[in-house]
Amino acid sequence: MLDMQLFHWAQRNAEHIVPLYCFDPRHYVGTYNYSLPKTGPFRLRFLLESIRDLRNTLINKGSNLVVRRGKPEEVVADLIRQLGSVSSVAFHEEVTSEELNVEKRVKDVCAQMKVKVHTCWGSTLYHRDDLPFPHMSRLPDVYTQFRKAVESEGRVRPVFSTPEKLNPLPPGLEEGAIPTAEDLQQTEPVTDPRSAFLCSGGESQALVRLKHYFWDTDAVATYKETRNGLIGVDYSTKFSPWLAMGCISPRYIYHQIKQYEKERTANQSTYWVIFELLWRDYFRFVSVKYGNRIFQVKGLQDKSVPWKKDMKLFDAWKEGRTGVPFVDANMRELAATGFMSNRGRQNVASFLTKDLGLDWRMGAEWFESLLIDHDVCSNYGNWLYSAGIGNDPRENRKFNMIKQGLDYDNNGDYVRRWVPELQNIRGGDVHTPWALSTAVLAHAHVTLGDTYPAPIVTAPEWSRHINKKAGGTGPSPRGKKGPSHTPKQHRDRGIDFYFSRSKNL
Repeated sequence: MLDMQLFHWAQRNAEHIVPLYCFDPRHYVGTYNYSLPKTGPFRLRFLLESIRDLRNTLINKGSNLVVRRGKPEEVVADLIRQLGSVSSVAFHEEVTSEELNVEKRVKDVCAQMKVKVHTCWGSTLYHRDDLPFPHMSRLPDVYTQFRKAVESEGRVRPVFSTPEKLNPLPPGLEEGAIPTAEDLQQTEPVTDPRSAFLCSGGESQALVRLKHYFWDTDAVATYKETRNGLIGVDYSTKFSPWLAMGCISPRYIYHQIKQYEKERTANQSTYWVIFELLWRDYFRFVSVKYGNRIFQVKGLQDKSVPWKKDMKLFDAWKEGRTGVPFVDANMRELAATGFMSNRGRQNVASFLTKDLGLDWRMGAEWFESLLIDHDVCSNYGNWLYSAGIGNDPRENRKFNMIKQGLDYDNNGDYVRRWVPELQNIRGGDVHTPWALSTAVLAHAHVTLGDTYPAPIVTAPEWSRHINKKAGGTGPSPRGKKGPSHTPKQHRDRGIDFYFSRSKNL
């Protein structure tokens, strides 16, 4: 309810307000190219929690959330007929094709039924109308140029306050039941205690998380040092699922950071949270500029790449059976929890596109299916980057899986957490089981090709790092702190993904 322009507008313009959520059947079919489940179990659970939370908030303010199952254009038409005196239908504008098609159908229904439509722009930190570019076609194709322009010439609007009371529903309108996962042909996921995201959906939980991360623990003051972590809840803000679902606004987070900087401390870490919110904005505005090109195989650069569509390789990748432990650990975490660190996402995307040479859309659609925090613009924008056909000023950037594993999971704790069949391999050696002697593998009860796969691909550049593993076959001198504390020499590296000139990632 915080920063909700629509409710402010509705309060001023109507005696009765009908807050409406539609479970659109089109969200529960297969993805566009590879027919993966469009809304997987973890995001659905988070959505259902968010819907229940929103209903409770609205009830406390004298209103309610009307829930219907059906296509929004049909549900809206039914409600207009049923209520008989609807003056306006209001909604937030979206930017990608499926959502825009729904908006068009809703507008067409309203035009036929002589009902006004009111829309407003939300979900970004900087309002579309406040960007320092004369037209979206002039949006820079490089993030740094965009960031510098908005930071020097843009402004972040203030947050809309939460109305104390809301105008009620029209009398006699049924609220409608919130469906279960089973109702939507989905299974209820099992919570994995190893998850880095053990939070629930809804605005109230988002505000609890923000209070914890900013005001209770001061974790935000070390965000830049910890954000490349892999284990635990507090290595990063974890705001993305609530942002993606619309439970919290980027403007609210921004103004809380500004307050924190005034009252506690302002440093590179507090700025870096804003820096990441700006990436989110940028991908959304890129989607406005390029439209459906963000989904097309040639990407923004209209570049033909001979991508493979080998389903065996794809299955090994998505199930964490590639034989490359750092990739497998991340992919298993995603499958078991619906979440993966930013560092992990960059690596598994590079592996799929650059090491396996698979169609990047396979990866994008698997992420779309499973991620709790799936945001269509950020997901496809990041995959275009990884595939080398997006907004990246550098050609042929490729991550070295072994170097990355050793940089960010130096002692191998993260890999052993998610790939338990390798748990008896000590230290950094766990990243390259195929390079170990038969005796070491036998001692660790590992048989390649049997208890754990042999690698489905090896890259020549990996060999440079195989003999540099911390502590050889023994434990790292940094002990248990390996994966959850970014090594000092890598603390300023999230920038590397976007700006480093070095190809040796």
